[in-house]
Amino acid sequence: MARSQNQLQVPQARAALEQLKYEVAQELGIQLPADGYYGNMTTRDMGSIGGTITKRLVMMAEQQLAGRI
Repeated sequence: MARSQNQLQVPQARAALEQLKYEVAQELGIQLPADGYYGNMTTRDMGSIGGTITKRLVMMAEQQLAGRI
């Protein structure tokens, strides 16, 4: 099984990103597997989760930048 080459720039953020993943999946009505194996998940569902997470992270960054200006 291939492992992702992506590494978190802030390793302490791992728990927060995991929590965000479960929150987004719940909001979208997507059931994540309890065993952590995502091989049976559809590409569409995983893309929806990832896209929503990205939108939220961008929005959070924009809000932080707006507060600094």
